[in-house]
Amino acid sequence: MPHAPRRIAVLADSDTRWKWGASVARQIAPDHALDAYFLRTRATPTERQLAEVGIVPDTQREVTAAELVDDEEFASADIVVLSVIGGTALALVHSLGLAWQLRPQRPVTVTGYVGVVYEKMVDGLLTRAGADLVLANSGYDCGRFRTVFANVGIDPETVVECALPFLGGDPYVPSTDRPFTLTFAVQPSVPSKKERLLLLERAAAHARRYPERRVLMKLRSLPGEQTTHVEANPYQELIENLAEPAPPNLELVYGNMGEVLDRTDLLVTVSSTAALESMHRNIPTAILTDFGVREAHGNHYFVESGCLASWDDLDGGALPRVNPEWAAAQGIGKSDPYAGARARIAALRAAGPLPQLRPYYTPQRAGIYLGGLLARNGFDEKGRPLPVQPATLDRSLKAAVRGVTRRGARRLYRMGHKRVAPTLRRWGQA
Repeated sequence: MPHAPRRIAVLADSDTRWKWGASVARQIAPDHALDAYFLRTRATPTERQLAEVGIVPDTQREVTAAELVDDEEFASADIVVLSVIGGTALALVHSLGLAWQLRPQRPVTVTGYVGVVYEKMVDGLLTRAGADLVLANSGYDCGRFRTVFANVGIDPETVVECALPFLGGDPYVPSTDRPFTLTFAVQPSVPSKKERLLLLERAAAHARRYPERRVLMKLRSLPGEQTTHVEANPYQELIENLAEPAPPNLELVYGNMGEVLDRTDLLVTVSSTAALESMHRNIPTAILTDFGVREAHGNHYFVESGCLASWDDLDGGALPRVNPEWAAAQGIGKSDPYAGARARIAALRAAGPLPQLRPYYTPQRAGIYLGGLLARNGFDEKGRPLPVQPATLDRSLKAAVRGVTRRGARRLYRMGHKRVAPTLRRWGQA
């Protein structure tokens, strides 16, 4: 009888974390069947968002974190990638550790970060502790993570150096077959609404200054869609508020970032991870300074990259190139960066039954903190699903209805204000 194919399960709570988790799965277990589990949250990926990532799983389903505790399919996977926020990772390592402790075999567990770690490093790192592998996206991060783990008594070898899994694509070669293309990679949470409108005005001004260029605003989501961070002021709406109509060579685009980079000659962003994808391909990359170099914006992470620039610099023709030494420290250009992770997984499997999963935070060490995170994810202290109260279901249903109603009302108002009202006024004047 043929052996069942090996399986890797990826649990993700948003489109960006699915992109990271699925890309990691392809790197560490390219011959495994891929099972996708999507947490049922405000940011559960839509079909359009999944198609944009471009990795098609063999199976997929939506779940709550608590449903996974007794899920036999999830427990029988060979590898589980927890591509979720730190608090959810902690709740799952705690609860799955208790649920799986009597199993003769359990999955190898893997977790990590979607992008660069520029804030709350210790906070996020200790909530991920306890997984078999904590992936570090660069040598720089690996050193920092191992130091923290060693100082709090966690095996530092749990941290494995790799790179962002979606770095790839052909090296940049200028093309004469298409217009020079500047791509701005937007982010949902920075900058503020006022600053986003100013940024859009500068992009439009650059497009007018260089009518032979294409200026693309690479969007993350459709209005109403959610991603890892809430986008309160989408550029699709702000573009209607420009002081002058948008020039024809300024375009709002969607799509896979790698495919957009295939036709990009200059990548501009405040601090998006897309900058690292661009640098990896040696595309000129600008980290905007117009709103300051600030921890709140995350662009301080790129201070040593050599790519800080303003719109004035770009209007003047600047084409920043990344500092090679800084790039190497960030895992950019690394050959086969996941070899170490594959070797670690093979060694764990060869060593026999895996030990029980044990997070750093336990009821004895941080009971109040752990208890809050467990409850938030639907677990009690023993790792069992909390009973669902009718009042909770009622509140969830009401919240969902309110959200749909508010979004529908906003769209109807915009349509009425911009389309129906002018028509009615014209009829009244006829």
